[in-house]
Amino acid sequence: MQTRGAVLREAPGKYEVVDLELDDPRPGEIQVQMAASGLCHSDDHLATGDVPCGIYPMAGGHEGAGIVTKVGANTPGYAEGDHVVFSFLPGCGRCRWCASGHQNLCDLGQFLLAGCRPDDPSSFRLSFDGAPVGQMSGISTFCEHTTVSVHSAVKIPDAIPLEVACLTGCSVGTGWGSAVNSAEVKPGQTVIVMGIGGIGINAVQGAVHAGATHVIAVDPVEFKRTKALELGATHAVASIEEAGEIARGFTNGQGADSTIVTVGVTTGDHVAAAFATVRKQGTCVVTGLGDITKTGVNIPLGELTLFQKRLQGSLFGESAPSFDILRQLELYQEGVLKLDELVTTQYTLDEVNQGYEDMHAGKNLRGVIRYDA
Repeated sequence: MQTRGAVLREAPGKYEVVDLELDDPRPGEIQVQMAASGLCHSDDHLATGDVPCGIYPMAGGHEGAGIVTKVGANTPGYAEGDHVVFSFLPGCGRCRWCASGHQNLCDLGQFLLAGCRPDDPSSFRLSFDGAPVGQMSGISTFCEHTTVSVHSAVKIPDAIPLEVACLTGCSVGTGWGSAVNSAEVKPGQTVIVMGIGGIGINAVQGAVHAGATHVIAVDPVEFKRTKALELGATHAVASIEEAGEIARGFTNGQGADSTIVTVGVTTGDHVAAAFATVRKQGTCVVTGLGDITKTGVNIPLGELTLFQKRLQGSLFGESAPSFDILRQLELYQEGVLKLDELVTTQYTLDEVNQGYEDMHAGKNLRGVIRYDA
């Protein structure tokens, strides 16, 4: 079938909405009519070239939800009309990582930027003018319709609005899990969250849910600081240095129990500044991305060793999406996890570049593309 989708022809570049040819689903695949897609910073990293793609054109989008319209042959468990959220990280359920409870590290993740079917690197579900088009994370949620592996889909209750459910496919789990899983926040602790965008605001929520007494949000944009306070932060400041001083004031001069780095374009300097704010045996969690080819973090090695500090990377907040997406949506239904409040602006597919301009201008916590808009 034909569908419209936002693609990158090169990097650096901008998204262009074009008509694409979309494959019907094969066994183990479903075709989905998209309802909504979050405008995550990672897709902007593709556009800037911070994260290089394996093929161009590449159809963007990796945070989305929709309704199943076709089911591939011999694909049990799915039917037309099912509501699904996509996980940007697939879970095969069989590799070492899935089997040991680390689904976010599933071996299928190696194909996320290749854009191809994981079982056949020469096969692509999308094409443009007869040439193959890659799918970001194998799901390409910046398309009106998409065909994906069931390894990337989680069925959800029909009653949950898809325009907010889509956020659990990346930003909610990444931020919430960065606090709950990677930082292992405990009741009574002091936590700093550095960078209050789509990921950072959910790290704030995660730290609050885990029982942190003090949650200090850091962002230079006043709008984001205000939103952090509305969603549970106890303090909101413009600089990491000020946050460190506040944390030391609560901990007899020791520092934060954990600092979570969710800056949109993360550098080694951000990590070093965050590392300096944590106490002995504290944890600095690095969740944000920047230029993934860059190396070097200027931290004192003696402080790392003698203070037993921990520097911890976090992919998708160490989530198990087939479980955690449904758990987070249950928390939303119970009124514990805020999702509606995260969506600042809704856009049409043709406004995708405007959405990213607004993100860079600090106007949004999360922009969302609505396909019925």
